[in-house]
Amino acid sequence: MSAAPSSQPLVTAPQLGQLLVASRKRRKLTQAEVAQRVGLSQNRISYLEKNPGELSFKQLLSWCSAVGLELSLGERSVTELNDAPEW
Repeated sequence: MSAAPSSQPLVTAPQLGQLLVASRKRRKLTQAEVAQRVGLSQNRISYLEKNPGELSFKQLLSWCSAVGLELSLGERSVTELNDAPEW
């Protein structure tokens, strides 16, 4: 198993989806296994991996726990703010 980065800055919803999929696969979990841990259907997990902007905050926290991620927030540097895409 390859080592995962200790933190991953995210500024877009698609980046979140990619991180959730990568973390699930790194843990060798199926969508069905994540679904069971999060309390959703496998179809919903599949949908949310492709459309992470529709995740509720509660679902995101549960999902992070299920795939071994932790959520932290912090201020970006001025350089990052100037280079960030618009929401």
